[in-house]
Amino acid sequence: MPPSKLKITTSSLQRLVKEEASYHQELAQQEARIKHLEENPGSDENAEYQLRQERQAVYETKKVLPTVRAKIADAIKELEALLETNKAEGGEAPTEEVTKAKEAIAEGRKAMREIS
Repeated sequence: MPPSKLKITTSSLQRLVKEEASYHQELAQQEARIKHLEENPGSDENAEYQLRQERQAVYETKKVLPTVRAKIADAIKELEALLETNKAEGGEAPTEEVTKAKEAIAEGRKAMREIS
């Protein structure tokens, strides 16, 4: 039996939350490298190029975050709608899927609060 729409949407939201966390981790690492390069310029003629590249990477990472946030918000709305539909239809979805969906919504909301 193929996975249900509820299960697919739950997995999608979980993936987006992980992706968003990964971008924040990447951003922190990039900013640490920039700080290190600024504090220790050294005599390396390549240092200026590296610094410019790191700043560009930070810019690009920050540029992606709003898109990921919007996707998380959309996935939360879609999952909530699926849960409402399931409830209106008498709860046909397996309890485990419903529980995982609710947990994913909670994680998504938590990620949205941490972002803000």
